[in-house]
Amino acid sequence: MTLGRNKLKASRRWVVKIGSALLTNDGQGLDLQAISRWVDQIAALKASGLEVVLVSSGSVAEGMNRLGWSDRPHEIYKLQAAAAVGQMGLVQAYEANFKRHETHTAQILLTHEDHSNRKRYLNAQATLRTLLDFGVVPVVNENDTVVTKEIRFGDNDTLGALVANLVQADALILLTDQKGLFTADPRHNPDATLISEARAGDPELEAVAGDGGKLGRGGMATKVRAAKLAARSGAVTVIASGREEDVLLRLRQAEQLGTLLVPEAEPMVARKQWIAGHLQARGTLVLDEGAVRALKERGKSLLPAGVKAVSGDFSRGEMVILTDESSRIVARGLVNYGCEDAQKIIGKASREIESTLGFMGEEELVHRDNLVLA
Repeated sequence: MTLGRNKLKASRRWVVKIGSALLTNDGQGLDLQAISRWVDQIAALKASGLEVVLVSSGSVAEGMNRLGWSDRPHEIYKLQAAAAVGQMGLVQAYEANFKRHETHTAQILLTHEDHSNRKRYLNAQATLRTLLDFGVVPVVNENDTVVTKEIRFGDNDTLGALVANLVQADALILLTDQKGLFTADPRHNPDATLISEARAGDPELEAVAGDGGKLGRGGMATKVRAAKLAARSGAVTVIASGREEDVLLRLRQAEQLGTLLVPEAEPMVARKQWIAGHLQARGTLVLDEGAVRALKERGKSLLPAGVKAVSGDFSRGEMVILTDESSRIVARGLVNYGCEDAQKIIGKASREIESTLGFMGEEELVHRDNLVLA
């Protein structure tokens, strides 16, 4: 128990998801005082050195309130209209509150295609990584105004888990209007007890999870499934009440709040399994001795200058095998350039990429975040 909680103390990057019921005070419009308190906590976490990506629900619920709708509509075009209206108020609230802390924010709207399309996946990842490097707090939501029913994430719990995979977060924090996951529905069973810690992916957890409320699409069942998704890249998940005073700061101190769901494997093992199973290898990059040492001994990214040869037919975002000059596999990773462009820039310094290709993508052929050693 203590070891699992202490991982929150040592972590460097969180994805924090706040649900609709919290943000809109159960449908009464944006709860600006609550938003202010969460922003204060995130700013304090950021000041302590923790990077935070915020996944925020609330656009549809806020739009419903502004449009005077009491019941969530079923028609996709009405949901999209509500999201478009509500997103304005949501963004304004976050921008105003983070500005008090002299912190910049960025709105990121994602769809399922941004994760399933490899090029868009890497683009989204690079953008989020750059924002974090600049000290910006990304505010992520599903792009409800353009998605269709068939490609929706379905809930922001799932979106939070996919973002945790995307940015290699150490923890996914799901703030809800419940204290955590119970052995039964505490609203109907007075004997229900809080589950303090469990394994993500335990099939028994779904049996005790409930459905979502009238405002959000998510419920405890989606949070349990989100924890399983987040565990693919080694992230722990906490389901906790956003109404607890200083909940984020107390979780950072490993206080036993909510439900902690831990992955079956250690983060590096889970990360390796995730990338290895993500795609089939489509090509090979042969590395010189210096590049091999940089990857294995110093945990560096792979730069074009360290590559001797390229083989295979691959596009940006596909998985390639990295070998030494004796054909021993060193690592696997997602490549930032297609095979034709990679052929042109190998052996060159990163500063020569733009003059060689006519454009500048990433400095690295394979970023360390998308690379696992063999």
